[in-house]
Amino acid sequence: MSHLNTTAGVARRARRVTTLGLLLAAACGRGADPRPNGAGPTARAEPAAGATDAGWGSYNGTLDGQRFAASSQLTPQNVAALRPVCRVRLGEEGTFQSGPLVVGDTLFVTTAHTTVAVHAATCALVWRQTHAPRAPDVYPVNRGVAYLAGRLFRGTPDGRLLALDARTGHVLWDVQVGDPAKGEFTSSAPVAWNGRVFIGLAGGDFGIRGRVMGFDAATGKESWRFYTVPMGREPGAASWHLPATAARGGGATWTSYTLDTAAAELFVPVANPAPDFAPQARPGDNLYTNAVVVLDAHSGALKWYHQLVANDGLDYDLGAAPMLYAASGGGARVALGSKDGHVYAVDRASHARLFKTAVTTISPPPTPPTRRGVHACPGPLGGVEWNGPAYDPRTGLIYAGAVDWCGTYTTATEQALAGHKPGMPYYGGSYAPAPGDTASGWLTALDAGTGQVRWRYHAPQPIVAGVTPTAGGLVFTGDLGGTLYAFDAASGAVRFTYPTRGAIAGGVMTYATGGRQYVATTSGNVSRTTFKTTGSPTLIVFGLNAPAELRTTTLPTYSTTGGAAPRGPTP
Repeated sequence: MSHLNTTAGVARRARRVTTLGLLLAAACGRGADPRPNGAGPTARAEPAAGATDAGWGSYNGTLDGQRFAASSQLTPQNVAALRPVCRVRLGEEGTFQSGPLVVGDTLFVTTAHTTVAVHAATCALVWRQTHAPRAPDVYPVNRGVAYLAGRLFRGTPDGRLLALDARTGHVLWDVQVGDPAKGEFTSSAPVAWNGRVFIGLAGGDFGIRGRVMGFDAATGKESWRFYTVPMGREPGAASWHLPATAARGGGATWTSYTLDTAAAELFVPVANPAPDFAPQARPGDNLYTNAVVVLDAHSGALKWYHQLVANDGLDYDLGAAPMLYAASGGGARVALGSKDGHVYAVDRASHARLFKTAVTTISPPPTPPTRRGVHACPGPLGGVEWNGPAYDPRTGLIYAGAVDWCGTYTTATEQALAGHKPGMPYYGGSYAPAPGDTASGWLTALDAGTGQVRWRYHAPQPIVAGVTPTAGGLVFTGDLGGTLYAFDAASGAVRFTYPTRGAIAGGVMTYATGGRQYVATTSGNVSRTTFKTTGSPTLIVFGLNAPAELRTTTLPTYSTTGGAAPRGPTP
């Protein structure tokens, strides 16, 4: 489940790129330097050792989800000298959970309605494209883009999938993939590979029937679809003992996906069933909710699955992208971070569970939710959220961020459950923190072979941000208090902190361009007000030996309720 707050959208089409925008974008595409004189790092800076140019080409860096960065200029010995180089205030308030991409010398980042391209070393604006909703938003959130062959692909809060020209921001195609009137929308960062784009529907807590789809990257035409809640003669349909409940059974996909390109296998994390807190209303295991589903990327056919929690009544989504790795002497595995507060490892050959390690406080409830309420840790906003485990092949460790926050669950009456209407929330009850329940965070390092905890760090605020290990021996992440961290990858010692003054809820990643290594973080998520998050959506880029003057770019304000942002891509 993702925290929901429906807002009205403004139905109007985005206009074409302005002439000035086309000229500037074309110039940058030919290799012109868009940086103003005296702003940011200069071309005269000498390349540093360990910073061979390397981008960040997908939501998790690479399609296997490991988030490991090969750049090694930044180390535990010098990271204390890291300083902000530039920042971009993105001009749209609200959720900011995006995972940025870097391709060449261009960084791409999204808000709920805008896609922004900036120079990766200076934050100089290349273009911004704004999506004007054609129907009221279901929930205004977006977690990033996919890149393939000069194109970007992203979902929208009104249930659409867009393809943009990565050089100019021009919309190449725009197709409807979900029905927002039913609560269907697209929040996840897609995956693009081999001429196809893969994305699923969010909105399980509205009682949708979840599905994942493959699209032709050139045209936007749907190639295949797989329902994450099976019905009729589809395999797994018998796990819904009351077939009618499957039609509104949830099974959304909130975040990104993972792909084994050699095997052409797409790994899909499927979230909770609906109604969330009333498992008695949908008896059975409720496949394929709370499971990793492995599909043939060419056809969408089911290859195998592994369910973590059957007949879930505690909103324990598998909401983060799986991570593929090979443990020393242990064969191919998939690591899964769940909102139930554990990291799992599953053998990809036998599909057997190899370990299950707690990464936050665990206190199971005595029963499923009741009318009087039951207390459990983690609660529905705890555990591993939308950014999952990362892997460092140098240390042999898996790193996972988590939220430590308990909750009290209450189920609804039968009369309330029977009154569900399409497009309306379908929780089947409610939740709330109990007196004394406070939110904090954990970063845990686990042995990739055994699941044994090697070290852990208790953060004062929840950790939902991306976690990124590097070849230089560091692990970067951030918390909802706005602190950016760098840890010693082997020991867990804190080597660097920086107060960004905005909740970090999206990507924290590193890349090298122009022979220099940079770190980029999102800052300013304000969606889950129960976390007391703060700030305004801002991208901040850091580097060593940064200039004294911090370059700040502020984009025009955009609002679906009458803001003044330009329509379409702009310089």
